[in-house]
Amino acid sequence: MGKKVAEIIVEVLEQAGVERCYGIVGDTLNLFAENLDKSSIEWVHVRHEEAAAFAAGAEAQLTGRLTACAGSCGPGSLHFINGLYEANRNRSPVVLIASQVMSSELGFEFIQEVDFKSLFKECSVYCEQIYTPEQARRKAVAACQAAISLKGVAVLIVPVDISHGEVRDDFPYRVHHAKPLVRPNDEEISEIAKILNAGEKITIYAGSGCEDALEDIKAVADRLKSPVAHTSRSKDVLAHDNPYNVGMTGILGNEAGYNAILECDTLLLLGADFAWRQFYPDHAKIVQIDIRPTHLGRRHHVTLGAVGDVKATLQALLPLLEENPDESFLVEFVERHKKVMEDTQKHLKPGHDDTIPASNLMSRINEFAADDSVLAADDGSPIVWAIRHFDANGKRRIFGSLLHGTMASALSSSLGLKKAAPDRQVIACCGDGGLTMLFGELITTVQENIPVKIIVFDNGKLGFVEIEQKAEGILDTFTKLKNPDFGKVADAIGLWGKTVNKAADLDGAIQELLAQPGPALLNVIVNQLELVKPPMIELKPVMGMALYSTRAILHGRGADVLEMIRENI
Repeated sequence: MGKKVAEIIVEVLEQAGVERCYGIVGDTLNLFAENLDKSSIEWVHVRHEEAAAFAAGAEAQLTGRLTACAGSCGPGSLHFINGLYEANRNRSPVVLIASQVMSSELGFEFIQEVDFKSLFKECSVYCEQIYTPEQARRKAVAACQAAISLKGVAVLIVPVDISHGEVRDDFPYRVHHAKPLVRPNDEEISEIAKILNAGEKITIYAGSGCEDALEDIKAVADRLKSPVAHTSRSKDVLAHDNPYNVGMTGILGNEAGYNAILECDTLLLLGADFAWRQFYPDHAKIVQIDIRPTHLGRRHHVTLGAVGDVKATLQALLPLLEENPDESFLVEFVERHKKVMEDTQKHLKPGHDDTIPASNLMSRINEFAADDSVLAADDGSPIVWAIRHFDANGKRRIFGSLLHGTMASALSSSLGLKKAAPDRQVIACCGDGGLTMLFGELITTVQENIPVKIIVFDNGKLGFVEIEQKAEGILDTFTKLKNPDFGKVADAIGLWGKTVNKAADLDGAIQELLAQPGPALLNVIVNQLELVKPPMIELKPVMGMALYSTRAILHGRGADVLEMIRENI
């Protein structure tokens, strides 16, 4: 007797190491769901498929293991697309089982028919349809293999009639978990060493591709007397226990990291794909090492680009590097970074009249969060304050939509993070706009009993968008939000819920939230006019802010300008 295709797909997912599948069931997915229910794979029932993709992507990013999501035909699987873009950009190994209408109806604009192959090709490393039952195991294996080896999203399209099809002569295709060692050849290693040995003011700029290479980076930094700047995505693995650390550059960075990169004569760019060209040095020699050949020189022209795993490359490179006799460049920027961090701490305090700046809120979360906590933050001000003020200690992790820049990822991501790490504290720092965009996932926390801790940065508006508008000299336009009391909403849904608006009550409320045994939500009313200040001041945003202030006063909103000054200066 043969096996049905749905059963074979589930078998392949199990063999590939999938532990959870996130999604919403529907008619074309029913047989798959039935077989999944008989397997070792846990089904996590969300309220919106976009949340399923966020959750699966976050789990895969944290663990490095293949994670699945599944949806019904047409609108069901269509809803995954934003979360899959997020997962693919984060290089998270995720496989989507996208069920489809009957094969015989494809191409006739049948109800709920969607061309998934065209739709998902831009956000996946593999996207194929199973056309015959005999292809089932082979294509399911190919999808899982692609997601694992290429580190991205694989989409397997399964028409409902194919799902019910039976396979009699099945072959034992299986997923392989290969871990190749990749580094530049000896000639390239030698050339890299020559460039670095000729440098005097050498800076290392390290990204998320350096996750397991901190000790090797420190060894190279010591030899070259190099300050080490890091990207926002790599803070949690590169900042702690690193005496060469000078923080970040870019809008979220500080003046030490910013100037260490711009003032160097040689930049060693490691596993970083930082997008903003104006933060790279124009007159320095740049050596770039990246595992992806297409990343070499795509953000800024480089002197030498080489393909390799950062750890393996640095281990081969270190014996060829000469000791830099002058450590003044390193000492200068390490000291500047230390001073910047000390000055920053002085400003993390309650606002006037016992109000709560969002930066102060994040500093208090940092104070009371567990040493190995996992924090997911929404795009906008929550992730900005998390990157700046949530301390890395070698065990904590920070997740945000730093490549895709989407709203509404924090709560959904926290569900996957908590499922993957049930013994760790998981905190979702949500913007009020992001939370309400996928509001239904509050119900998922109750239905699935996922004890995440949710903190809402409630400023009654799309705060980061408003800052962007002000920097362009525009009066805030369409940014205001009329919010409910999120603490009461949480309580009505079945979570522990509370709202605070006074800084004096904040510490106790955060501790009370984190002590709850189940899912819980703390709504914090934060100051509306706190600005995110970059490490350097450029003329255009300064002029834009001045123009905004003038327009605000002329429109009878001088009080807003005064309040903004009080909050930020």
